[in-house]
Amino acid sequence: MGLERVFADEPAFVPYVAAGDPTYEESLEYVEALERGGADVIELGLPFSEPIAEGSTIQEAVVRSLEGGMTPDRYFEFVEDLDVEVPLVCMTYYNLIAQYTHPETGETGPRAFAQRADEVGIEGFVVVDLPAEEAGPLREACDEFDQDLVFIIAPTTRGERLDRMQEHVSGYVYVQARLGVTGARDDVSDQTEGSLARVDDWDVPKAVGFGIKTGEHAERIVSAGADGIIVGSALVDIVADGADPDVDQPFAETAQRLEAKARELKEGALAGAERAAAEQSD
Repeated sequence: MGLERVFADEPAFVPYVAAGDPTYEESLEYVEALERGGADVIELGLPFSEPIAEGSTIQEAVVRSLEGGMTPDRYFEFVEDLDVEVPLVCMTYYNLIAQYTHPETGETGPRAFAQRADEVGIEGFVVVDLPAEEAGPLREACDEFDQDLVFIIAPTTRGERLDRMQEHVSGYVYVQARLGVTGARDDVSDQTEGSLARVDDWDVPKAVGFGIKTGEHAERIVSAGADGIIVGSALVDIVADGADPDVDQPFAETAQRLEAKARELKEGALAGAERAAAEQSD
């Protein structure tokens, strides 16, 4: 059943953080805090030096992670060291996948990357810069190792490109709520319903991301028809506070804030499902 299983009974909360931000040990604790707060799937970023789709918040997280020594092999070690039960999805860029060499087999490329990911328990991938037209090799590797391949649908994605994504997608589809780069916002885009409508006939769950910051945002997104919410920058902002020497936020407090924010967002998603059900019954 793959990642679809986590959307089966209630709206899923899917947080994103960069592995190793700001340090390896702190990041382990922060990921585990997100699970305690109600995460259903965790998108765990494998940092790349040119994160073109990211806003400043996540770009800075990527820099902290890379400066802390994060590499693809270190990333896989990080996943092995995590003590979580929820599924993990690797969010990264295709350059790292194409160049990856498996440490035991010596094979290079998508199959080698997928095999190593499978060995540590990663269940799927979001590859930010991978066009659907070029997704064949990774899709084949995912099929071999029973992994999902998630695509990001922008408000402008239409026509043949949308059709190609539908052919290759599995697990869930990441519906981008607005144009632009990632980043927490103070409002929810009115493009969400239109974006969801364009993938309404897809047979995978629809999770909406880009700009979700509060439980109220989560409630509105789910009540508009989303099967789940994806939140990154609002959480990475909390990690950044803990990494900032000018902010007096102890490590344990950062973990507590992440857990509390995760709980707020999950509860908002659940409230959105209740609201949608009530509106349908009226």
